[in-house]
This record gives sequence, C-alpha cells and structure tokens, in this order.
Amino acid sequence: MIVGIGVDLVDIPRFERSLERTPRLLERLFSPAERGLRPHSLAARYAAKEALIKALGGSDGVHWTDIEVASEPSGKPVFALSGSTAAVVAARGISAVHLSLSHDAGLATAYVIAESTT
Repeated sequence: MIVGIGVDLVDIPRFERSLERTPRLLERLFSPAERGLRPHSLAARYAAKEALIKALGGSDGVHWTDIEVASEPSGKPVFALSGSTAAVVAARGISAVHLSLSHDAGLATAYVIAESTT
C-alpha cells in the first residue's frame, strides 16, 4: 500500500550558486560518498532527499546525511538510509521506498513513493 508520495524540482544553476556561496552546504546536505559528484548529480540527490521527506510526511527525526542516494549496478538510483532516518522509516512501517531521478534543461527532479505492507 502506498503511504506517501513526494516530488521535488531543483534549478541546477541556482543550486550550484548556493554551493559556491556556502561551501559548508556540502557537509550539511550530503554524505561523504556523495560530496565529490558533479553539481547536476548533487542537485538531483538534493531533490531526492526533499522528495523523501515529503513522502514521509515531514522531517522529524530525519537527517540529511543519513539519506544517501546510491546506485545499483544497473544504474537504478536507490536510497541508502542510516541512523535516525532509517529508524524513522522503519517506525512508520515503510517497507519499500522507490526513487526516480532526472535532470535536463537546467532542472533536476526526483519522485519518491513510500510503501507499507500493512
């Protein structure tokens, strides 16, 4: 059963300017494995994290660096959740989180569906 849906859209050039103005955003928003990625990939991952928070119904107990967007060998994006964020997802009975990412024409978008077996 679907228990939450989230979507987010990020203007890539504006996001890149924000990172240039405030370099510490990298540490606050991204896991160590994500920090070396190119701006369009970081923008898509930021959109994914925002979309996940929306699908969860709020950010209580969720920490940005506990949400990592990784890739399966096929290239499919997946969440690697840890810490209190993983605990929040489990406590809400969420058994699966689906993620789709895209970036084109200066925009990055993410769509998240959270599912529960109950």
